[in-house]
Amino acid sequence: MKFNLKTAARGVLALALAAGFTAAQAQQKVITMKASSVGLNDINHEYFKLFKAGIEAKSNGRIKVDIFPASQLGPLPRTIEGVTLGTIDLDQPAIGFLVGLDKRFVVFDAPGMFDDQPHAVASLKDETLRKRISTMGASKNLEATYILVNGPLMLLSHQAIRTVDDLKGKRLRAPGGAPMHIEPFKKLGALPLTMPLNEAMPAMQNKGIDGLMSGFSIMTAFKYWDIAKTVTELPGSFLVGAVITNPKTLASYGPELEGMVRAELRKAEDIYTNTGLAELEKVRNVWRTNGGEIIRMSATESRRYVTEASSVLPALMAADPQLRDDYESFVATAKKYRK
Repeated sequence: MKFNLKTAARGVLALALAAGFTAAQAQQKVITMKASSVGLNDINHEYFKLFKAGIEAKSNGRIKVDIFPASQLGPLPRTIEGVTLGTIDLDQPAIGFLVGLDKRFVVFDAPGMFDDQPHAVASLKDETLRKRISTMGASKNLEATYILVNGPLMLLSHQAIRTVDDLKGKRLRAPGGAPMHIEPFKKLGALPLTMPLNEAMPAMQNKGIDGLMSGFSIMTAFKYWDIAKTVTELPGSFLVGAVITNPKTLASYGPELEGMVRAELRKAEDIYTNTGLAELEKVRNVWRTNGGEIIRMSATESRRYVTEASSVLPALMAADPQLRDDYESFVATAKKYRK
């Protein structure tokens, strides 16, 4: 066959164009992120809506976000596992669900660390503290990109809890099963029990337990006022959540898109700063409207509660140098933002 230079050149050009088109197609491949949320039409759901709008615009459509509220992808233990495996990109668990992956997360439950919600929010936004927090869970392919304060830890009880002495002898569902969750309540004279929330509900209805601890938004969402009317804000104790992701998954997007995702995750945090307190007040109003009572201990009783509950911390810290180091860092940061 006679070699034709022009034909060969056209063939080479066609191959080059095809290769370039394929490369361009690969570069334009859309990344779909799955974001899981327990709530529906609450502040956490709104956070993901803000993130979705921001990253889809910033990436010019190279990243798409599918939001799955109301635990559509499964209960929290399963969705957290999905994040560590890379099958779910973002999740918003309560921090207690992460303690099983890395016990360092239990430091957030130390009583008396923060004075109130604004103080907790300001402290947890500290850049040095954020860097420390970002290392928690690293061995499990998990990173907390943001720690959010959902409000005070609330105690729902059949009998009103107005003083520390009212806790004595009460069988209470604790917010977790770690010593940090159990020992402070033992010190206060209560009988703390570890059980899932779905088991605590019927136990409360049957008066198998005297009270349960959870976040206020959960109590109003599931109409706990039908079980008991009184809730007590536990002094110096907060329900803390996190926005979690898998750092390896983010790195797989490439430096440019990973940077965009991280920037938009941070930008969306403003909803917690700007509306978090208003959201909490709305939840309080819903509880009162449905005949519930919200109890705050007196200043004297609040100090007594924090003093007694936190008195168990030195022994817990002595057994774990890493936990002690984290706790001391948190305390120092909280001191910096205390007014």
